[in-house]
Amino acid sequence: MVRTACIQLNSGAEIQPNLEAAASLIRQAAEQGAQFIATPENSCHMRARQEDRLETSMPEETHRGVPFFSKLAQEYGIWLLVGSMSIRLEGGHLANRSFLFNDKGALLARYDKIHLFDVDLPTGESHRESNLVKAGTEAVTVKMPWGTLGMSICYDLRFSYLYRDLARAGASILAVPAAFTVPTGQAHWDVLLRARAIETGSFVVAPAQCGTHEGGRKTYGHSMIISPWGEILAEGDAEPGIIIADLDLSEVSKARQAIPALQHDRDYLVL
Repeated sequence: MVRTACIQLNSGAEIQPNLEAAASLIRQAAEQGAQFIATPENSCHMRARQEDRLETSMPEETHRGVPFFSKLAQEYGIWLLVGSMSIRLEGGHLANRSFLFNDKGALLARYDKIHLFDVDLPTGESHRESNLVKAGTEAVTVKMPWGTLGMSICYDLRFSYLYRDLARAGASILAVPAAFTVPTGQAHWDVLLRARAIETGSFVVAPAQCGTHEGGRKTYGHSMIISPWGEILAEGDAEPGIIIADLDLSEVSKARQAIPALQHDRDYLVL
């Protein structure tokens, strides 16, 4: 059994206030007994203009968020997933990168978002993440004391094969830190999260951004923790805060034995 918390944030343009807001909620979750805590995508900051995002992001070696979150993990003896921070790369690009710290503060794993959010929504809202962000090329799993974590970020959620591959590689908990738009969140967020849990027989831990950000961008919130059978164990609302659930990892094997779909892949032709 592992007590798990999602931290829901409303990240602004300045990095330090966002770190402090995240730290306050992480402390509260740790005080409530959470052993594994996850923050959303863009935990360090959210910028309206790409040029501002590039200018205010930092390389990993000098990014203040890395030692900041490492110290928190060590101080509270928690496993801490930082959903993502903007990491400046050479050549004028960024990585949208998740970080996993263990309870000693050691950085155990990194994951760069594979599927980038390039969309034109019916509302007129448009996003071109690939103009600035370099896509990742590696799926990542990492062992924790309670089970194996499969890492992903936001738009990855729409690509079911990634989660199937993570589960087949041993993941029993799937992390989906996100900054979902309001229209897509209202229409698809809970359905897709429950589908990924059911398809793979895994727990899904999905911390989210919420509210209005710089430039008027709005995110959906509604962080969720979902069981391998698709049951919503905890759900947030549209405000910053914490959700907590106790994960019984034996439920993963029960779900996969009941419906062993991960063992039933077949080759086929598309005509």
